[in-house]
Amino acid sequence: MVKTHKDLTKQEHLEMYELMLLIRDFDMELSKLYSRGLVHGMTHYSVGEEAANVGAIYPLKKEDLMFSNHRGHGQTIAKGVEIDRMMAEILGKATGQCKGRGGSMHIYDLENGNMGCNGIVGGGHGMSTGAALTQKMKKTGNVVICCMGDGATNEGSFHECLNMASNWDLPLIFYVINNKYGISMAQERCMRVEKITERAASYRIKSVHIEDGNDVLAVYDGMQEAIEHARSGKGPVLVEAVSYRWFGHSASDAGKYRSREEVAEWKLKDPNAKYRNYLLENGIATEEELVKLEEGSRAIIDDAVEFAKESPLADGAIAFQDNYAD
Repeated sequence: MVKTHKDLTKQEHLEMYELMLLIRDFDMELSKLYSRGLVHGMTHYSVGEEAANVGAIYPLKKEDLMFSNHRGHGQTIAKGVEIDRMMAEILGKATGQCKGRGGSMHIYDLENGNMGCNGIVGGGHGMSTGAALTQKMKKTGNVVICCMGDGATNEGSFHECLNMASNWDLPLIFYVINNKYGISMAQERCMRVEKITERAASYRIKSVHIEDGNDVLAVYDGMQEAIEHARSGKGPVLVEAVSYRWFGHSASDAGKYRSREEVAEWKLKDPNAKYRNYLLENGIATEEELVKLEEGSRAIIDDAVEFAKESPLADGAIAFQDNYAD
């Protein structure tokens, strides 16, 4: 039996809501730090995509492997990273998750199965396919998820890896958060397919399309279906969740290719507000319980910022350490 959101306990619901809060609060605070010149290098925010991140990553086991992309803050938080170390990493501090060498786009957390974010669009396709082959050969029972945006599905490596994963029946989930834009390029201007999952048919693999990627429970159900399929040895799955980023492509992008009306319309579909209302309307949580989580999330982020600010800068002498396996 495939687990659905109807099987979630109250504690699991609250954990998912807290993760969504942390993602929102983390990136909103990070945007302020960036404007003050405290973030070195480029960064991409996950605000607006909280449901698409938490709904997809929360169902995974700790041992399952995740490959993320340049917009990986939300997925990294959902996979269990220590918030203070992640904040320190992005601020280029020695106490960071990668000792200040990875920054926003190259965070990894091996302990929690996070094999790393990637600044190259589509850079995770080949690595995740290789990792999935490893899991199959070693009979670990683990699945691998490769997270990407809609733009990455136009890369040649995407199609090559779909083909290989299909031929070898790999336990691999290709997960696309379709936020409608590849940088400034609207989907309808660069693809003939309306749904990216239509491309799965060419490789005879299972697909799961989640039209409302701002509904964390819809994403959760879709991902559980994909995980069960991949873990049971039936081969790879292409999953697509339609969502929207509130900010521009990156911190330096004003997003002028989108109208104010379009952005405002999507903000009315706020995934955090949607889940909050669900928890209250279905008697899963009280107003007091949710307020406590919301205040707790902000406190965690405030503490992380303080930790990062007080930490020493990364040591340039170790910049080239750990590039290769010992």
